[in-house]
Amino acid sequence: MTGVAWYDVKVKGGLRDFIIILHPPYTLWHLAYVLIGAALAPVMNWATLGWTVLSFFLGMGIGGHCLDEINGRPLKTQVPTWLLWYYASVAIAGAVAIGVLIGVRETVWVIPCIIFGGFIVFAYNMEWGPKGFFHRDEWFGFAWGAFPVITAYIAQAHTVTPTIILVAAACLLYSMTQRILSTQARFWRRKVCRVDGLYVLYPDPVVGRPRKLQKEDIFGPADRALKYMTWTVVVGAIGLLIRNI
Repeated sequence: MTGVAWYDVKVKGGLRDFIIILHPPYTLWHLAYVLIGAALAPVMNWATLGWTVLSFFLGMGIGGHCLDEINGRPLKTQVPTWLLWYYASVAIAGAVAIGVLIGVRETVWVIPCIIFGGFIVFAYNMEWGPKGFFHRDEWFGFAWGAFPVITAYIAQAHTVTPTIILVAAACLLYSMTQRILSTQARFWRRKVCRVDGLYVLYPDPVVGRPRKLQKEDIFGPADRALKYMTWTVVVGAIGLLIRNI
């Protein structure tokens, strides 16, 4: 039996629930966008970066993922719903509070970002809108890719530039690619319980020798691509940070 994701762990109970709810690779990926946005500012304030990373970790890494688990239990955890709501509420409230603090200390232009972030974390994860309008590839790409880049840059530079808009657009497209691959992999992991089929390699040294089709043959390439993509954006973000030391 395969896990619910390529980063699922074999331990059971509360430890497994805690780890899987955080989606460690994807949370790290998301926070890397924050680093990228801040590192591209003309002058980087490390303290502001730290608070910005904490805000996004609370809001999206904890709050958003708890809301996602409430909505249909895709990770099959045993955490009570009321506790998930508690974690989500406290984490998102903390994220908003930090955002307001940054807005007061740095620039008021952060405030609109905080308002959008507080809205989209619920709208996306709870699938608001007709036919789940806010739970689409485009919204994921913007909320989990472009949004952290732009917000982190504004917190540092107090403005936006054509350069950061283009970088944010690239992160949007990269995140959309992530969602398309992960949706494919999740479907075959979580929804499909059995695959029947044979295939023959061409040209096969043994004519007509059939090979049994496995679920892993279908979602395995997507999983491997997601692993490489995760470390690509993380290593890139670290490189940009080193540039500012």
